[in-house]
Amino acid sequence: MTARLRKLLYALGNAFWLLPAAMVILGILSAFALIAVDRSGLISSRILQGNWLYNGGGTGARTLLGAVAASTIGVAGTVFSITIAALSLAAGQMGPRLLQNFTRDRGNQITLGAFLGTFSYAMMVLRSVRTQSEGEFVPHLALSVGILLAFFCVATLVFFVGHMAGRINVDSVIDLVGTEVRKAIARLTVADPEPAPPPASFWLHSTEVVDDRRGYLQQLDADTLADWAAVNETAIRLLLRPGEYLFPGAVIALVTPAVEGAGVAIRDATALSSQRASSADLESEIRQLVEVAVRALSPGINDPHTAMSVLDRLGAALCDVASVHLPTGVHLRNDRPALIVPSVNYDGLTDSMFHLIRQNAAGSAATLIRMLEVLTAVVGCEHDTTRRQSLQRHVDLIVDDAKRNIENPADLADIRARHDNFATMMEHGAIGAVCGARPDPSDASTLWSRDRGWSQDRWL
Repeated sequence: MTARLRKLLYALGNAFWLLPAAMVILGILSAFALIAVDRSGLISSRILQGNWLYNGGGTGARTLLGAVAASTIGVAGTVFSITIAALSLAAGQMGPRLLQNFTRDRGNQITLGAFLGTFSYAMMVLRSVRTQSEGEFVPHLALSVGILLAFFCVATLVFFVGHMAGRINVDSVIDLVGTEVRKAIARLTVADPEPAPPPASFWLHSTEVVDDRRGYLQQLDADTLADWAAVNETAIRLLLRPGEYLFPGAVIALVTPAVEGAGVAIRDATALSSQRASSADLESEIRQLVEVAVRALSPGINDPHTAMSVLDRLGAALCDVASVHLPTGVHLRNDRPALIVPSVNYDGLTDSMFHLIRQNAAGSAATLIRMLEVLTAVVGCEHDTTRRQSLQRHVDLIVDDAKRNIENPADLADIRARHDNFATMMEHGAIGAVCGARPDPSDASTLWSRDRGWSQDRWL
């Protein structure tokens, strides 16, 4: 139930209609409240004579409210029709998955809510206005607030035009998604290393749990499931992590020793969705950035500068990861593993960042050079040996692609120079890179030649 509740809250948090609907309800309730104040006689004639409130008659009040209602709903429809057209063009360049960043944007939601809330407010006040022939009643306070709301809508329109102009800018979108990646890293990493999963032999005599559902694992109530496993003196190993797809009839978990009700407990602790979106999936945020870069490198767009901007954000994300630890997915109860959830490791994180971009940029020397520069900066921040080896692996892949696809000798020389800088940074740090230190010539693994620089067999 907790997983399903989290799924509902996640869906509501990403829903575009929730805040505008709340503002519409607020407008209707405000209209009833202010009309009640006008009917109560609390508004004295002295205040009306002082021109602080609307003091016209019923006919003028109806005309004014009708103008406010018609203009707000008309402008709202026009503005958001143009917005949808602009977003369609942006989706073609940056990817349709990024549209959720626009729908989740509070500025867009508040703008729509302001127009629709003002329209609803004006309509509710309009229904209470009576002319002299009908037994005159003019809600002066409610009408005055309606005028203020109309001016607020004008200010909101000005804000919205500037806001959307900045939001559909590709650099702004990249920075927005980069901020989401940074928040996900802060939320999904740990300060201290977690215990390692038990060895594979631990699961040799386990029992398979089959699930007939289908969809992406969106929410997992790991604590509740680990508590259930501890109470039943068993251990559960899930075979997919949040964000991965569950195929019908596939094995979802291993249980050892076997206990009755494990399948029901797993089902109750998980919630599936038709979309790959999970607050516990770090790779989903990274994948959005990568999609922008891949589309920018496509022949139809051919914008390597956008790909370079994405690489800068990915490098910054890896520098954020340098000071923290990725979770292992091990949940202990009474110092025993109760639940093991697959988790992304550093190799998987870097693979999701660089593989697709490198494969689509194989013929773009500028993008490959920027990838090497970013990896050089990251290796200067990262001091863990295993992680540095992962960065070295990606550098080697970039070099191999350059040898196969880059034919211009000058471009190859630039890539060799960046590769040289990476090796220097990895061996000697930033001081060595600035002072011109080079890897030890006696170390054959560096492929360094005192007389000829990088050995020819690496590049031929």
